[in-house]
Amino acid sequence: MTSAEHFSDVTPKTIRIAAAVLIGPDGRTLLVRKRDTQAFMQPGGKIEAGEPPISALARELEEELALVIDPASATYLGNFSAVAANEPGFEVQAELFLLHISETVSAAAEIEEIQWIDPNGDGGLVLAPLTRDQILPFYRNAFLTRNAP
Repeated sequence: MTSAEHFSDVTPKTIRIAAAVLIGPDGRTLLVRKRDTQAFMQPGGKIEAGEPPISALARELEEELALVIDPASATYLGNFSAVAANEPGFEVQAELFLLHISETVSAAAEIEEIQWIDPNGDGGLVLAPLTRDQILPFYRNAFLTRNAP
């Protein structure tokens, strides 16, 4: 085995996605679970070649949740990465946006289940590593602690 082959064995492949911290009127956040998987995660999906992340997010939210958003209403939160929940050997890199919504959403396309949870906890759900280790702790620290009494 060459060093290049060895390097590719240990370097995770990357999945680029756009994802949202969707916050409802009651302050809960929406998580989704794809069909035939266990872990809940932020809604969103893969960014196509040449597609701006916010456009990918708008497309995915409409496909998966029947949610039409105004891209101008989204706040960019940054890039987050973790081991992919459903693709062994892959790392997911997410361009993350914050959106406050009041619309009703429903599972569509490959989404099997949706759950609204208090972002201070895990809702008793199995969470994807990106959601559990990066996104929810970031959201709690950046937005919830400064609103605490």
